[in-house]
Amino acid sequence: MIVSAARGWLGTPYRHQCSVKGEGADCLGLVRGVWREVMGEEPEAPPPYRPDWAEVGGEEALWAAARRWLVEIPPERAGPGDVLLFRMAAGAPAKHCAVLSAVAGPEPRMIHAYWGRSVVESWMGPWWRRRLVAAFRWPESRTILKE
Repeated sequence: MIVSAARGWLGTPYRHQCSVKGEGADCLGLVRGVWREVMGEEPEAPPPYRPDWAEVGGEEALWAAARRWLVEIPPERAGPGDVLLFRMAAGAPAKHCAVLSAVAGPEPRMIHAYWGRSVVESWMGPWWRRRLVAAFRWPESRTILKE
């Protein structure tokens, strides 16, 4: 169910701080939109944030919010439907999130809002795997939420 919901956002244009399927989403907006489709009303609204929020703030705001509402798991145990967090630069806070969509095949795949493009499903190659710092499951039973 999570992966299907996330795939429904494919092609949604990248728009900073948006979360409207077909109209615009950033990476957090994608996860928020999937939450609304699968879980219901969002538990909290994100504060306004600039595109460079992680470079200037220095706080693990995304990680802290994920811990409030999702269930943290070791990244190596992540499966389809789980939310992934990425640190885009060494020493910087985790800034990017995605939904893991597949683990079979030559490389895992993920669905994420790609800066300057749209929501895409892409290979999670070595570049992304090196930046993966956290993984989370949805608060309900995985057997209910997975495809």
